[in-house]
Amino acid sequence: MSDVFISYARSTEAQARQVAEALRASGYGVWRDDELPAHRAYADVIAERLRAAKAVVVVWSAEAARSEWVRSEAENARGEHKLVQLTVDGAKLPMPFDQIQCADLTGWSGDAQAPGWRKVLDSIADLTKQTAQKPEVPTAAPARPLSVCVLPFANMSGDPEQEYFSDGVSEDIITDLSKVSALSVVSRNSAFQFKGRHVDLRQVARQLGVSHVLEGSVRKAGNRVRITAQLIEATHDSHIWAERYDRDLTDIFALQDEISQAIVAALRLKLLPAEKSAIARRGTSNPDAYNLYLKARNLWVSGNSDRRGLEEIVRLCLRVTQIDGAYAYAWVLMALAQMTLHLRHGAAQETGQAAADHALRLDANLAEAHAVKAIYFTANERFAEANPEIELALRLDPESYDVNLSAGYVNFRQKRLDDAARYFEAAAALMDTSFSAPAMLTTCLVALGDDRGAEHAARMTLERAERAVAQDQSNGQAMGFVAGALATLGDEAGTREWIARALLIDPENRSMRYNLACALALNMGDSEGAIDLLTPYFPTVTRSELKHMAVDPDMERLRDHPRFKAMVAEAQARLASAGPS
Repeated sequence: MSDVFISYARSTEAQARQVAEALRASGYGVWRDDELPAHRAYADVIAERLRAAKAVVVVWSAEAARSEWVRSEAENARGEHKLVQLTVDGAKLPMPFDQIQCADLTGWSGDAQAPGWRKVLDSIADLTKQTAQKPEVPTAAPARPLSVCVLPFANMSGDPEQEYFSDGVSEDIITDLSKVSALSVVSRNSAFQFKGRHVDLRQVARQLGVSHVLEGSVRKAGNRVRITAQLIEATHDSHIWAERYDRDLTDIFALQDEISQAIVAALRLKLLPAEKSAIARRGTSNPDAYNLYLKARNLWVSGNSDRRGLEEIVRLCLRVTQIDGAYAYAWVLMALAQMTLHLRHGAAQETGQAAADHALRLDANLAEAHAVKAIYFTANERFAEANPEIELALRLDPESYDVNLSAGYVNFRQKRLDDAARYFEAAAALMDTSFSAPAMLTTCLVALGDDRGAEHAARMTLERAERAVAQDQSNGQAMGFVAGALATLGDEAGTREWIARALLIDPENRSMRYNLACALALNMGDSEGAIDLLTPYFPTVTRSELKHMAVDPDMERLRDHPRFKAMVAEAQARLASAGPS
């Protein structure tokens, strides 16, 4: 087995190859995934090579910092005390790797005497000699001076349907604490990986590289709410603050402010006036509107993007805006759901533009509202208007799941697959319930010839979509993505089994049919089966869907098929006779 394993993102393959060649010239055995055997499963080989390597060199870049698989390989190496880090573009490293020495090879041309390269060689030399003496018990990663992970608060209401509320409280506390400049806060996505699990708080802190962990519970009954919370100093597993609150639901906003400010006080931090004002800004002062918004938001982040779920989100948001017409977040969530219904399910009613415009009149800096407008312009091939909108959305909130997913779509429709892949990967990393983001990432990577990345993305899609089906056995959208992921992974029997199941449960789901057809056409070479699936789809296909189909690489094998060409021509004639939309 090789001495050195190299982990990198697709965009830095040239630099990774340069590093590998330089290490081989220094006498080391090196492995990277260009040596993947054709007869072996990628995941099996990676696990085997990671275990065997004496040193793992992670080539960090902006893309690598967002890559789940690069971070996973880096975390494995860190736990085994054989991590060697280098950066090729100076991008900020994710936690906890930003607390570990990293050699700077920005602009490195192969100079063997460059300080950064000497640092890499010295680390590898030390590891390859002393790996056998490493301690058996991993030590904690260096924690940031003041950093906190807010674990998802447990739902103690005795009703699983109330979980949306405890999740919402947890997310709001994460958002509040993130506004404190002197405090580093772990993202929702990283914190929520521990949801529903009994965890060792010191292990959580070690894994995430934080100094403190906040945990708690929420019990909601009628118009009363009880919240308990405790803040743990992780190194010594000591409680530095704990409190229980029993309040009327009408006090929920003041209660959240109180909790956030109590945590800040316990950490002996001082809030700036602007930070205190930002924490107090809630979007609504009406607890009924807030409660319904949390229900709608929970449906949205659950990944249930089938027609039923989207229509329920719209109904909830409409009710919220009737209660509080100035609640901008509810308007933009309604816009996102309406846009998805219009584009993905062929709904002829609202496109989401009116709701997005209303949200922007209330708050011109709502990134997601600008993203909705970018999607609308993109769907109508108004790219000169779409691109500035999505660029503005990304500037306003580069960490938004919805904005990154929209940016992926905008670039995908313009055939900029490298950029689309980058944003779909970011979206997948920001929301662990999303299966559409890794599915779109899979499509991009297959088209780009990145087999390694495509397999990773397909496995991510599979795990998330299967989880969604386990929570809702009638979720046809998720079933379609399970089938697509299995097709990418080469499981023909599993793919056909899930196609049959999906069509039995939700045969009218147009978006699902399209995704199933993609799976058959691209990955299984079954053009006839794919066209059979699309036959009920075409009579109601929209202009936007036809335009999407024209650029979708998953449809490439069908484009010259006589039946497919005939259905496209018929749809174009129907839409032309209907006049402008």
